[in-house]
Amino acid sequence: QVDVVESGGGLVQAGGSLRLSCAASARTFSDSGMGWFRRPPGKEREFVGAIRRSGGIYYANWVKGRFTISRDKATNTVYLQMTSLKPEDTAVYYCAADTGTGQYDFRGQGTQVTVSS
Repeated sequence: QVDVVESGGGLVQAGGSLRLSCAASARTFSDSGMGWFRRPPGKEREFVGAIRRSGGIYYANWVKGRFTISRDKATNTVYLQMTSLKPEDTAVYYCAADTGTGQYDFRGQGTQVTVSS
């Protein structure tokens, strides 16, 4: 079973920044790459970016340098640093473990990010 807990969301003004955290179990963190996703209100969930088990990082095209993914092996935590936030970034953000089969395993509750204009 994959256990992850997202945190760090909140209300921020447009142009501001937030850093989201995803704490995973030690086994999950060591065995899996981790992805960040988001679900804007009334829309489908979309991919934000991911960090591979090897450490390679890649992002959705729309991120365009505004978001940065990193990880801390000492604390089994993956981060999503978001800058230059826009109202359209308002969403519930989730992290999920890469199962290695092209699918992600979503176990967390997500964290709400609201960007005011």
